[in-house]
Amino acid sequence: MIIGREREIKKLNDLYESGNAELIALYGRRRVGKTFLVDETFIDRICFRHAGLSPIGSIGEKSGKNRMKDQLMHFHRSLKAFGGDSRKPESWLEAFYALEDFLSKYGNDQRILVFIDEIQWLDTPRAGFMTGFEAFWNGWACHKKNIMVIVCGSSSSWMLTNLVNNHGGLYGRITYEMKIRPFSLGECEKYFRSEGILMSRYDITAAYMAVGGIPYYLRYFDRELSLSGNIDQMFFAENAPLKDEFDRMFSALFRDAEDMKLIVKALAGKSRGLTRAELIEVTGIPDSGDLSKKLRALLAGDFIISYSSFGDSKRHTRYKLFDPYCIFYLRFIDASRNERKTDWISMESSHQVTTWRGLAFENVCWNHIGKIKEALRIGGVSTTESLWSNRGCENEDGTQIDLVIERKDNVVHLCEIKFLSDEFEVNRDYHLVLERRKNLLSGSVSRKAAIHNTLITTYGLKKTQHFSDFVHVLTLDDLF
Repeated sequence: MIIGREREIKKLNDLYESGNAELIALYGRRRVGKTFLVDETFIDRICFRHAGLSPIGSIGEKSGKNRMKDQLMHFHRSLKAFGGDSRKPESWLEAFYALEDFLSKYGNDQRILVFIDEIQWLDTPRAGFMTGFEAFWNGWACHKKNIMVIVCGSSSSWMLTNLVNNHGGLYGRITYEMKIRPFSLGECEKYFRSEGILMSRYDITAAYMAVGGIPYYLRYFDRELSLSGNIDQMFFAENAPLKDEFDRMFSALFRDAEDMKLIVKALAGKSRGLTRAELIEVTGIPDSGDLSKKLRALLAGDFIISYSSFGDSKRHTRYKLFDPYCIFYLRFIDASRNERKTDWISMESSHQVTTWRGLAFENVCWNHIGKIKEALRIGGVSTTESLWSNRGCENEDGTQIDLVIERKDNVVHLCEIKFLSDEFEVNRDYHLVLERRKNLLSGSVSRKAAIHNTLITTYGLKKTQHFSDFVHVLTLDDLF
């Protein structure tokens, strides 16, 4: 059973029934469920399918030797599996000519569905893969109204550069692009229920902080274990399935995996992120177009986000690590490898974990801006989201605001985000903090704008003397 993906399934079926030649680029983060979506949507309707061979060898190293030869041999094997009869191709032009010959056996009255999975792995250095694929589509497939080709890739940057935004032979040839995103909190809840896993919304949110909404990771949850027990067996046990996922994932997605990991690790220790100049200083990666390409790739893959602080210019763009799994891995797994053996159950009440939860919940809220806007009843209002910080000076403390939502209708939401095990209480000291922040922010907004203190927390707000400081209070339920 597919959880969620209703719009994607409907659109794929509409394209299948369109009566036109369709070339669909489907992409999204590794392990997000792209292949499963296509398989389940088109059960028994795929006429030919092929998946590229991973560039990672059995010991986790790039296998550069004979990679083109191996990919072509594997493609030939897929053709034979579907009933094709041709000699082993020596080039990608020959391979796609063989595919054309195989598909020609189908009549014009039948929809021909071709699925090429992990297409970026086929594009090995100097192999001429794109030349072959362009010849296949431009010279043959696009002229047949009964053909539908779905090309799928986990490297969003490769898909965008080589297919969606192609400036060569495939310029404007993609008929539809579809990005598959991780599950939301609500979809995670549906998934756990479908698997008979009983979890409170508090624990589902805590699980999301560790693995995000990645279906492949969610499947490792055991219904017989508590959340703590599940985190232990997924990350800290001797044969934990997600312990080495970080290195495998980056090696599979990026040819320059070490530089990508260097950038991500530099951002992992900075809750507000780094500017480009700061990133260059920390990593030692030269300031060049190559760095820009790396940052675009990480942005496209949803590993990082870019933002400008509220009231700041775009010249001061900051980059922030955003992927929950990477944040959890780098904070607790990678950092602990040179330390004594530990486990999550003994760690989870530590100050380190409490601090991480606070920051991780901020990311959860950023991932669910749409739900927050719905709860504020501003779903149809144009908004801009940012963070805001004030470094302070000799006579004044600095301050920071977790989320600022600026509305086009002259309202600014100053959002406080708190992940707690009980209701939040505004005491006198915190009341003064809120007043000070509001006064500081007022100097950066239009005089026409109203500032609304907004609380996003787990279980709401205690009704104490200063509870009315918050105009809006959102709870976990609003994020589901």
